[in-house]
Parts: sequence; structure tokens; C-alpha cells
Amino acid sequence: MLKTTPFHPRTAPLVRAQTWRRWAGYQVASSYEPHPDREYAAVRNGAALFDVSPLHKYMISGPDAERLLDRMVTRDVTKCRVGQVLYTPWCDASGKIIDDGTISRLEEMRFRLTAAEPNLRWLTMNAVGLDVTIEDVSERTAALALQGPLSRAVLEQVSPADLAALRYFRLVETTIRKIPVTISRTGYTGDLGYELWVDATRALDLWDALSDAGAAYGITPAGIWALDLARIEAGLVMLDVDYHSAHHALIEAQKSSPFELGLGWTVPATKPGPYNGRQALRSERESPRAWAFVGLEVSWESFEALHLDRGLPPHLPVIAWRVSQPVYRNGAQVGYASSGCWSPLLKRYIALAHLEASNSDPGTAVTMEVTVEHRRCQARAVVRSLPFFDPERKRA
Repeated sequence: MLKTTPFHPRTAPLVRAQTWRRWAGYQVASSYEPHPDREYAAVRNGAALFDVSPLHKYMISGPDAERLLDRMVTRDVTKCRVGQVLYTPWCDASGKIIDDGTISRLEEMRFRLTAAEPNLRWLTMNAVGLDVTIEDVSERTAALALQGPLSRAVLEQVSPADLAALRYFRLVETTIRKIPVTISRTGYTGDLGYELWVDATRALDLWDALSDAGAAYGITPAGIWALDLARIEAGLVMLDVDYHSAHHALIEAQKSSPFELGLGWTVPATKPGPYNGRQALRSERESPRAWAFVGLEVSWESFEALHLDRGLPPHLPVIAWRVSQPVYRNGAQVGYASSGCWSPLLKRYIALAHLEASNSDPGTAVTMEVTVEHRRCQARAVVRSLPFFDPERKRA
């Protein structure tokens, strides 16, 4: 039986379309309305409120907490200061990604790790011989993502924190109408936004406070469909969609390294201590890349012509798709797109794709397979650098 998040008593009555879905064993909304247009618009023009409580959350504390995390992930955790958040993948011994998430340094010897999949066993295995305590606080901690250009204005109505001074990927312990919360300037939309972490017993109070304060700003509850559109525009990878966990891949070809996912920047060349995958990743850094993770922009003229040839108007996907679509160059397959959508903001048909490195330079002309009236066709496309959308307000 699916679990419900601490915010379910507030979110459930709002899901008019009954578009429920499974996320990490929880029942969550794909969209609150039959179509995610209004929710997506709130992300890019106002303030959207996402229930992200199904994220797996672990509290790691003790004298060796830093050492454990530094041993496990690719980022240099020794450089993470109190009040700072790191985005990072973690790998197996072969340098292939197991999962990705964030590390928040709450105190000198206390961290919060978020993950897409359960990682308690992996943490425990890596903690052998270390003086560290690992707690799974997933059900005790509720989480909301408040995203969009008006998200700061909403929070300023209810929190005494100096949010204008809160830098990108930093956090602050504060209150929202006397409710103790942690606010981090993070998110999964590629826009200005914040994530709020609260004790599950105060979740409904937090939702009510934000809904009340955000009413004048058009705050809008939003679901996974809107989040998918935003994260594709931002070029952000998703586990089990754009890559497979090395722990669950059936064959070697299904595994990816950080370099193959455009995450080479998370693997510092100068990280001193040993960590999982270090030797393999150092060797890969010095070798020519085999694969690259890029953006694709599908030619509207080509896409339209394929439909007109069958006597149909162009049929655009209403929501983001998450299926493998072969990509070709000069008649030979050179990779595949893993997710894509019509971007309401950019007015372009875009996709995230894995391409052979020799065919991944920006501006390279390729074709992507599309299906028109049960026939497989190829629409012209161009390789683009990621992200597609990167507003200054996100970091400013």
C-alpha cells in the first residue's frame, strides 16, 4: 500500500485531475489540474509549491561524519562549510554512478544527505570502522520546494531570515511563523527557488503559512509534470530516466560515469583522500570521452512536415516523455534521447540525449526518431549545450 506524505491532507483535496503517481513508495500528484500549464507557468513567472517529501533523507553525525561522506561521494566534503549545500553523485569502485543528491552541512559534525533511492545499506557499508551515527529521517522530515521568481518575496512575508543575503546552495536555520525550519537555496527547476525542511509534525502548519502568505503572489501547488518540464529546460538528470543506478543496471552499457552525464565538474582533480571510484575516475579524466550528455533542439519545420505528410497537424507532447528515442547522424545511430518536452517558455521542442562524444559538439546536425501515425520517422535536430534555460536570478 502506498504511503502518503505529511502534506497529503492539504494536497489531496486539490488534485482535481486525480492524476496520482508513485514516488519512492509514496502517493504524489502528477498534476493538480488535468494539464500542467498553469503549474509550470507558476515556476517560471510566479511561485510554485512542490511536495518533495518522498526524497530519502539521512542524518549523518559524529566525529567521522565528514570522513564517511568524503569517502563515499565525488565532491570534496572537507571544503563544505557549515551552512553550505553540495550537489554530488556517488559511484561504485568502477566510477559508475549509484545515485545523486545533496549534502547539507548543518553543524560541524552533522550533515543531511538526500537521495533518490534508499541508501542506508550503502552508507552503513562505507561507515565500517568509523565513529559515526546514521539515521534514516525520511519519514520524520517533510520537505517542500518553493520555486519561481516570486519565491523569495513569499518567504520574506513569513520568515525573519535575511533571504536576500542567502547565497546559492547555502542554507539557514530559521522560522516561518514560529515554525522551526531549515531553508536552503536549492531546487530542481533551474530557477530561483528554495527548499524547506521541517519536522513532519509541523508540515500542515508550514503549508498553511506559505499558502496564506503566497496568496497575494499567486502561489500555486505544482506536481511532477510541471517539475519535469522545468528540469529538462534546466538540463538536470533524473535517476531511472536519464541514467541507471550502477547497483541496478543489468549490463555494463547501462551504467554511466559522472563525465558521461555532464557532471565532470563534481569530480575535483585535486580531491586528496581516497573515495569510491577515485582510480577509475582519474583514469577516465585522462582518456578521450566515449559519451557525452547534451541537449537536442528538434527542428519545428521538420517535425511539422512529418505530420503534414500524413495529413495531420503537428502533435506536441502535453507532458514530458521519458522513453529512449534513437538519435542518428548520416544514417547511423550515434546515441539516444532519454527525456524531452515542448518548452512552453522557449517555444522549442527540446530533449536530453546521450551521444557518442565524436558527434556531440554543439551545432552538430542529427536526426531524432519520432512516431507519426504509427510510423517511425526521423526529425531533424541540432545538438545544443546544456542548460537550455539558465536565468541570472537563479544565482543572483
